[in-house]
Parts: sequence; C-alpha cells; structure tokens
Amino acid sequence: MAEDPRRAGATPRGELGRRGEEFAARKLKSKGYTIVATNVRTRRGEIDIVAEKGKLLVFVEVRAKASTAFGTPEQSISPAKQSHMVASAYEYLQANGAESREWRIDLVAVEFGADGKPKRLDIVEHAVQL
Repeated sequence: MAEDPRRAGATPRGELGRRGEEFAARKLKSKGYTIVATNVRTRRGEIDIVAEKGKLLVFVEVRAKASTAFGTPEQSISPAKQSHMVASAYEYLQANGAESREWRIDLVAVEFGADGKPKRLDIVEHAVQL
C-alpha cells in the first residue's frame, strides 16, 4: 500500500501543510485548546483539527503559505471551500452524536519565511459564518 505523500512529506506543498498543521496545533494548545482529532476525513473533505475550547467544539482549517504573492492564507478560502467546511463539520457532529453541542469554525493562518520558519501564525475565530 502506498504511503500518503502528504504524511510522508514527499511533496513540498504537502510538507508545508503538515508543518503548518503542527505549528497550528501547538499554538492552539498554548491558547488553552484541547486537540480532539486531526486530519478527520469526511465525504465532503478533511477537517484539519478538531479541538475543544471550554465546552465549545472548534473545527479548525489550517492554511499555510510560503509566499503571499497570490494572496494571504486568509484569502485562500473560497466560498466553495467554506461550504465544504460547514458540511464536514455537520457530518462530524452527526457521526459523533454531538449535534447539540455549540461549535464554530476557526482558521489558523500560517506564513513561512524564506528560511522555512513561521513568520506569522494567527488564529481567526469564527472564520466561517454559519
């Protein structure tokens, strides 16, 4: 069975995404979030991080970029992607018997410098309006 290139870091883009998710998880933990799951696959897409902040369930989309030549990480979330994020969150809630929980979708934007180190990491709460 072939290994997932993103997990193996076989592609530069996959490696960038994996590193962005690792930095995002560390930042969320430092801000009091509890990581529940990562890389959750649903029929509508993948949820990068599922976390809890108090009693709130938080679905986190991580966007990592090495350059902002084509826009910031925040600008890279299209209306179609937002729709997939909401659908994936609903699917997760149903699959886990959590339909009655309060929840939101956040974004963690990560920009890497030329040296490969993160130069900016911002948490955008309520990044997708329901």
